[in-house]
Amino acid sequence: MKLPVRRRDIRVAGFLFSGVACGLKDDGRKDVALIFAEEPAAAAGAFTTNRFAAPPVRVARERLRGGRLRAVLVNTKSANAGTGAPGLARARACCALAARLLGIAERRVVPCSTGKIGLPLSWSKMARGIRLAVAELSPRGLWDAAEAIRTTDAFPKVAAREISIGGRCVTVAGLAKGAGMIEPRMATTLCYVLTDAACEPALLRALLRDGLAGSFNAISVDGDTSTNDTALLLASGASGASAAAGSRAARTLGAAVGEVLGELARLIVADGEGASKVVRVAVRGARSRAEADAAARAVANSLLVKTAIHGADPNWGRIACALGYSGAVFRPDKTVIRIAGVEVSRAAQAAGKAAERRARRAMLGREFAIEIDLGAGAHAASVLTCDLGVDYVRFNSTYSS
Repeated sequence: MKLPVRRRDIRVAGFLFSGVACGLKDDGRKDVALIFAEEPAAAAGAFTTNRFAAPPVRVARERLRGGRLRAVLVNTKSANAGTGAPGLARARACCALAARLLGIAERRVVPCSTGKIGLPLSWSKMARGIRLAVAELSPRGLWDAAEAIRTTDAFPKVAAREISIGGRCVTVAGLAKGAGMIEPRMATTLCYVLTDAACEPALLRALLRDGLAGSFNAISVDGDTSTNDTALLLASGASGASAAAGSRAARTLGAAVGEVLGELARLIVADGEGASKVVRVAVRGARSRAEADAAARAVANSLLVKTAIHGADPNWGRIACALGYSGAVFRPDKTVIRIAGVEVSRAAQAAGKAAERRARRAMLGREFAIEIDLGAGAHAASVLTCDLGVDYVRFNSTYSS
């Protein structure tokens, strides 16, 4: 059973949050966040598959092996990637300071960074930020933390659900950031989902894997996989409700985790740098799930398709072109393409000018779907994407300067 959650008063029993400004961002906005578990929390994580993974990712991967965490320390402005051995030492030093101030073991603290690649992380500013973040921890601080992890995000991204497990109220809440460099593989941009249910790390790993498959691992803004992608799922157990693998409680919890991840993923696509439209590319009739996914991703990542979406141009030929190089095996003479509910092509032929005009009008809306039937099998997949306009180019052409 879902219960309404007041967006500005989201608390997760057993966790404290803070978001502070320490001068990493030039404009004075919040730039350091801290999530603290009052007792050791069961934890699971997923990380970028980019081989240029940032030092914070390397430290977090190592510490997640124990399955228990106490704190997550996040900074913006500097991704602390492309910083070599000094960057790795800086990530560890930040965790050590946080651990000392919190009175916990250093191995229970994981670092996360986001921002510009190749920019060293300022120790003096981070030390100040860590002290401020520890001092300002509060059960009401989730929105402050969400604000602090923003980089190019237009708005903070938060989602929550309340469910009933064994007659007890359980909260699942998440915060995430991201607007550009988005095509997660095995992880997200930065995303943290917290629950006050009691779970073993093995169950959390399964819930996170399943939840990411249909959310963050099925979105794309610009086809780029970040060096810093990290998704964490933590369970405090403070609600007194427990979920064991294979139980009804686990299924209920898993559904809530999936919904929170799905909502956060959609917010990221909607906030794509310069984006004005959210589009679901849905492929069916493929020989396998992998081929359906490949076809959907080819269309979702095509710059020509994305610019056509931006201009409300029902150019189905660009979609057909992307399908043709996707690697999926199908017969064009059995393929059907619909844009915003309008059939624009069947058997590699145009549906006519009237259909084109209807599709163009429908594409003026904020959200719609591109639906493709390959006519080659029974498998399906979908990817959530957005348009690509001049604002994306304008922003990213001057990001470093």
